[in-house]
Amino acid sequence: MGEPAPREERAKAEPGPAEEQAKTEPGMPGNPVKLTDPKVMRALAHPARIAIWTHIGLRGPATATECAEVAGLSPSACSYHLRTLARYGFIEEDRASAADGRERPWRARVLVFTHEDRPDEPAAGRVASRLLVENLRAGAEEIRARYLDRQSEYPADWQAASGEVLSVAHVTPEELNELREKVMEVINPYWRLDPAERPPGALPVRLMFDMFPWFGPEHAQ
Repeated sequence: MGEPAPREERAKAEPGPAEEQAKTEPGMPGNPVKLTDPKVMRALAHPARIAIWTHIGLRGPATATECAEVAGLSPSACSYHLRTLARYGFIEEDRASAADGRERPWRARVLVFTHEDRPDEPAAGRVASRLLVENLRAGAEEIRARYLDRQSEYPADWQAASGEVLSVAHVTPEELNELREKVMEVINPYWRLDPAERPPGALPVRLMFDMFPWFGPEHAQ
């Protein structure tokens, strides 16, 4: 979305009921929505929509004009993609954050989702799922390549903290699911959707956690 740095302990007021509800709503960290409809997966799979959705999720409410530079499109083209994302429930209008009556900001409704490639899933679902995963990975690879191209320009502490962790685990399928859940438990506190929760110097970092068999299917029988 490397391993996160140790969390800085800070005294803060306990979140109120409204804040807790917002964090546990479907699509928020700790409560991912499950994508099963091929149309919904294809709607998000467009590279420009992935860029727009990610930008809104990271930066908060944004207008078509603000998203245009991120997506490399015109504001009118961005408006089309914003409406498509809204139609499938990924974002929604946020009039309350508009600076004036002419602005039309959008905010994220879904930040976290899951999907499965089941053997019994219809072909349309498998194709849509694969397209979504491939385009999400392509977007992540662009971020990685951009960092590597300019790595020497980053402060030394960011260069030391960034990077990749490669390892192997000998596990059963049940243990692999358990491992995934434990990793997400570690990551979730660092989402810090509210800027007020972020310590000084906190910036968004892309984290990816891959879990793929290091063996052929013939060995899993």
